[in-house]
Amino acid sequence: MEKSDSVNYDESRLPGAQIIFGSPVRFRHDNAVMYCDSAHLYNKDNSFHAFGNVRIVEGDSIFIYGDILRYNGNTKMARLRRNVRMENSTAVLTTDSLNYDRAADLAYYYTGGKLQDDQNTLTSVWGQYSPDTKQALFKNKVHLVNESFTMDADTLKYNTDTHVADIVGDTHIIYDDETNIYSTNGWYNTDTEQSMLMDRSLIVHADGKTVVGDTLFYDKQKQFVKGYNLVEMSDSIQKITLCGNYVFYDEANEYGLATDSAYLIDWSSADSLYLHADAFHLLKDSTYDVAQAFHNVRFYRSDLQGACDSLVYMGRDSVATMYGEPVIWSGLNQISGENIQAFIKDETIDHIFIPHSAMAIQKVQSLDSAMCYNQLAGKELTAFMLDGELVKVEVSGNAETIYCPVDEADNTVVVVNKTQSSYVTMHFKEQKIDRVVLTTVSSGTGYPLGDLSGDELYLNNFFWIEEQRPQKKEDIFLTYPGGRHKSNVTHTRSAASSTEPVSAASSSPDNENGTQQRRTTRDPNQRR
Repeated sequence: MEKSDSVNYDESRLPGAQIIFGSPVRFRHDNAVMYCDSAHLYNKDNSFHAFGNVRIVEGDSIFIYGDILRYNGNTKMARLRRNVRMENSTAVLTTDSLNYDRAADLAYYYTGGKLQDDQNTLTSVWGQYSPDTKQALFKNKVHLVNESFTMDADTLKYNTDTHVADIVGDTHIIYDDETNIYSTNGWYNTDTEQSMLMDRSLIVHADGKTVVGDTLFYDKQKQFVKGYNLVEMSDSIQKITLCGNYVFYDEANEYGLATDSAYLIDWSSADSLYLHADAFHLLKDSTYDVAQAFHNVRFYRSDLQGACDSLVYMGRDSVATMYGEPVIWSGLNQISGENIQAFIKDETIDHIFIPHSAMAIQKVQSLDSAMCYNQLAGKELTAFMLDGELVKVEVSGNAETIYCPVDEADNTVVVVNKTQSSYVTMHFKEQKIDRVVLTTVSSGTGYPLGDLSGDELYLNNFFWIEEQRPQKKEDIFLTYPGGRHKSNVTHTRSAASSTEPVSAASSSPDNENGTQQRRTTRDPNQRR
């Protein structure tokens, strides 16, 4: 005791205590000075109880105020009650009951308290704060209020010097009418609004976009997120989900990137479309959506599958264009060309247009025709879809066909028809060719199936790659280094231009080098 106005004793009421009054009473212990209006000093226990205008000053940085103090000099434990306030250079802690362990440099409350600094106000049922390290731990109904957002958690760590909150339990960060963040592990810098969110954290935006991943780095001020490992970015308005082991999204410019096992799910219809590429770019062209898929593109939907090198979707025209050896499969049909344009209407493909080197092929389903294919080729091709099924194909410009009608009586093919025309239309019914319509200026020949073999059964540049067709959504990740046209059934010379029946024993015409081109019948299930 350094200062007092009077010292009294009352052994009957307070045995062993000095009853001290002052204006104020002053005690010192190590580097801490304690003030009060009155106190009971117990020299034997090296402790005192202080009452009225209690104040503790530790060094030049810690100031504690309250109505009642019980201090033990042996344990250096200060217990303050009623209207307690603890201040240091970075924060103010207020509560009704505070225990301050000077030896451990820890202050904690357990009946509710508030910690406030120049950026945030935190409240909780239980809290712990170190004035030296500026590190705080909060539990039970933790609530952080910032000028820009609020944060609710069951458990939270926070540093009043760095203003970084460590997420160590279920945490919900709310930007009113903008963004919600859900996480159980990570950190959030309340100054910069940058965060590292782990363990499948989730970011939800008011515009319907969400991001979830094993690790997310999110910069709210600069409006971008980087996601690592099993990242999913969804848009509930467009009804698409972009996935990959690396995903980047710029909110301000509405630009997204996905790589490393990247794929896109279009769930705008009851039958979802799954599309894979080495890299995806999603962006805005003025007010319209643009999606770009680069390299090793493959997609699957139960009624439609495809493969190409790259694909671009333009929201302005609702057109998806496939580049680099594109192939589309629908039912029993395979469609290919130099590039393919798919026109979207009411969230499904309305029709497909191929401007160059178009070909449509259908493997004939019969008892004896494993090597028989209906074929239609020409300069331009338009295929019309209805409810996901091919219903009509139109070819213009040097149109050639090979058509193998199936005898309904015994389900066999007897005749092979070859035609040439300027314009051909094929109508489909239940995924099979129902009828073929030619222009009036056409030429064609019918051949007994047994009279044709090898090259005579195929149009120019024919290829059939059923083995590369995705059969399920997981197949979109398969790769074929040899290229999509490296099939087990191929042909490079036109057979439809022949106007005379060709005997199976005869040779094909010579090519320009004087050598014969001749192929024997090949089992389509046998690889080259």
